[in-house]
Amino acid sequence: MPTKNLPAIRACRPAWNKGRIVGQKRPLEPKHVWAIRVRLEIAQRTRELALFNLAIDSKLRGCDLVKLMVADVYAAGQVKHRASIVQSKTRRPVSFEITEGTRKAIRTWLDAPLMVGSEHLWPGRFHERRHISTRQYARLVRDWVTSIGLEPSAYGTHSMRRTKVAQIYRKTGNLRAVQLLLGHTKMDSTVRYLGVELEDALAIAEAVEL
Repeated sequence: MPTKNLPAIRACRPAWNKGRIVGQKRPLEPKHVWAIRVRLEIAQRTRELALFNLAIDSKLRGCDLVKLMVADVYAAGQVKHRASIVQSKTRRPVSFEITEGTRKAIRTWLDAPLMVGSEHLWPGRFHERRHISTRQYARLVRDWVTSIGLEPSAYGTHSMRRTKVAQIYRKTGNLRAVQLLLGHTKMDSTVRYLGVELEDALAIAEAVEL
């Protein structure tokens, strides 16, 4: 007796983004940066302070930040004022500044016992893992923003990347400088990344009175 083809039964799975805030993550405001920095200093969380400061200064993607080597930021017995690496995503070099406060935090971290003999700037806790993972970095970012009362779902690792360039654009309006600092190959990418089109349009509209 021939059998009828029955419709396939599929498990009803909830959408991966159900209940989540998706889209671009917000950059931190200067007051947020200082609030997190002070808390890390008071708690004497040396590694996290160095990581937080360098994440803000370098404007690197999380995948590049966690892979940094000691030699990338340290040479001739001192922390560099500027550094340059090749980005994993674009395979293009990008340079960044290391401010005085960040240099001091990195110097303190390099003197820590955990850094003895380590080639990676953020070594992993297990022998098979040479450096911390991007997931570990994301958890740290979540802890930082939560510690100052921010909604963690609105912020992420890209918040760290966007924080300084957002302030640079607000103060100078120089998109080309932001493009170079982020290591973008196209200006359109920088415009979308900062979300400046709507912001600029509103600023122009506000300046016109009828």
